Amino acid sequence: MLPTLRPSTGDSSRKTKIRGTPHLPHGSAEPAPPTLMYWSRAPVYGHLPTRSIRAHTVTLVDNLAWLFGGCDERGCSKDVWCCDVETFQWTRPTITGDIPPPLRAHTATLVDGKRIFVFGGGEGPMYYNSLYILDIQTRRFSWVPFGQKPGTSAGGTATQTQTAESPSANQNNLPSSMTSTPSKSHVTLPGATATPSTPAPNGVPSTPGSANQLVPPPRRAHTAVYYRQKLYVFGGGNGVKALNDVWSLDTTVTIEKMRWELVRTSGPKPGPRGYHTANLVGNIMVVIGGSDGRDCFSDVWALNLDTMEWKKIETDTQYKRLSHSSTQVGSYLFIMGGHDGLKYSSELLLFNLVTLQYEHKVTMGRPPPARGYHTSILADARVLVFGGFDGHAVYDDVWLLELAGAAYLPQVTSFSLNIEDSR
Repeated sequence: MLPTLRPSTGDSSRKTKIRGTPHLPHGSAEPAPPTLMYWSRAPVYGHLPTRSIRAHTVTLVDNLAWLFGGCDERGCSKDVWCCDVETFQWTRPTITGDIPPPLRAHTATLVDGKRIFVFGGGEGPMYYNSLYILDIQTRRFSWVPFGQKPGTSAGGTATQTQTAESPSANQNNLPSSMTSTPSKSHVTLPGATATPSTPAPNGVPSTPGSANQLVPPPRRAHTAVYYRQKLYVFGGGNGVKALNDVWSLDTTVTIEKMRWELVRTSGPKPGPRGYHTANLVGNIMVVIGGSDGRDCFSDVWALNLDTMEWKKIETDTQYKRLSHSSTQVGSYLFIMGGHDGLKYSSELLLFNLVTLQYEHKVTMGRPPPARGYHTSILADARVLVFGGFDGHAVYDDVWLLELAGAAYLPQVTSFSLNIEDSR
């Protein structure tokens, strides 16, 4: 049975949580050789986030991890929090400008080291295709004027559907951004059409924006990567069905001149999906797992962002995963947790980007409890895991995986991802 995220109420009121001193890890753990990777809970302190978090984003900028959005059992958030990855002190920065609405299952992508692009996501039955840009230096959000801003009375950059927790919308207890009826040939969004003067390429409908612009259909549980000054968005779900389209956005122009483009790809492509992961490795976007609302996937795909050709990577071992995290650590992807279609997992999988196969490596310490809808990042010689959901509880914790003897891995950059030879 695939997991379901319960409906949220949108209530964001919380009491301030201050912790003056770090809480050091305690409890029993077996002694470990200094060369083995080691799990522990981070000793966080400071102005702590006032809610537990799932389906949020964490974006690393220098030594600060910027957390935005997500939800708990009471509602979604539009708050921004910062965690210093060296001291583990939480702070809440003052943010101004066009603050996005409460969101979950959005993307937040670092662009040119100074801006975070927040795209899509939603809350409850609402799905957005809005784009907001957070300037890290000024700490100010700007809304990019594609169509109508969420929360206003006119226009249509949001779609409203039955929540997938309703039996009529989701008969198989599926992830809330998915549906049990995937599209097999192309993306379809009911009610969305291209403007008459701009026909939809490849027959793929999209949402009309202002001034006859094409805009990606509203979605959440998608992924985004940044390559050669363009933002690439793949997949997700719109509450009616899963998607497998690819869109790009030129980030070098001013906000007023930004335009979305539907990317034409070649070769067999992955089926519609959301709650997958996408990592940029050189010029290749590596997509792992996900769900179309009916099945949980184990496949691995690679999209060459120079040629726009898809390739399927054949692995000796398959692991079904959705709502997991995937963090590049040198020539490996560290795939943490997620759901395998039956239960949540705490397993750490290592995908070798040279052999294009999974490997097993021993870890010691106290690993995080099983979870999905969390995030993970690489900071120096540590992988950090933030929040998540185990089917019952929403977490507010931060976990560390010390690379120890594998601390050299982040320095491994001279390798090639040879997808042409994948069986």
